[in-house]
Formats: sequence, C-alpha cells, structure tokens
Amino acid sequence: MEDHLSLALRLLPHGPEFRFLDRLVQLEPGVCGQGEYLVRGDEHFLRGHFPNEPMMPGVLMVEAIAQLAGAVAQSDPAHAPFPALRLTALRAVKILGAAIPGQKLVINARITGRLGNLIQARGTVELNDTAIVEAEVTLSGS
Repeated sequence: MEDHLSLALRLLPHGPEFRFLDRLVQLEPGVCGQGEYLVRGDEHFLRGHFPNEPMMPGVLMVEAIAQLAGAVAQSDPAHAPFPALRLTALRAVKILGAAIPGQKLVINARITGRLGNLIQARGTVELNDTAIVEAEVTLSGS
C-alpha cells in the first residue's frame, strides 16, 4: 500500500513541505482512497493561524482532499498519469469544524468523473468520525 502512495505522490507536483497526507490507509486505484494527516503543531502556518490558539486552516484541509484525489487519479491503471496535475476548481466547499495540534485527520476522496484532462472528485476530512470539511474538486492535467 505504501508503495502505491509513494508512486502516486511522486506524480503530484507538490514537494514534501506542502503535503497534507502522512500515509495512505486505503486505495482503490483510480476510484477512491483514504489517507491520514497528523496536525503536529510544528507546521510553519500554525504560527500565524492563530498565535497562541493554532488551528489547521480549512483551505489546507481542502488541499488535502485535492492531494488525495490526485493520488487516487494518478494511480488509475486505465489512464496514464498527468505530468502536471493541478487543482482548477472547487464546488460545494463546507468547513464545518477545526483541527488543532495533536489531532489526526482522516481524508477521503472518490473520483466522480473523468473527461479528457479533467478529473472530478468528492471528498471529506473527518475528525473523530465527524466530517469537518466537505468539498468537490476538479483537477486538470496536461
């Protein structure tokens, strides 16, 4: 399983400093996946969001959904990976809660459609089995 994640992450444009997936828990290549991210507390963005009361920015949790969707899409055996996969659209984004240092996020993503170089996915970020972020993302590749 970790080999699938390593391969899929290498095909994403992000460097390790901007990854919000620590490990892949489940992967059905090209269909869906589940990953985890531990909010460690030493992330640079927590220093300013917010001083003395750090919390993971909701927009970065949406990014985690997009990254997992990208990893799922890039692992699809029926489609060659895109060398330059990018997040290009968001819909139906809901930020319903917050995460603080020490909490483990569970990220879910399911591919809902593909058309040419466009990939649509739906995902959630959960904390203690409760969705705190929901989003539909569109990725495009070239």
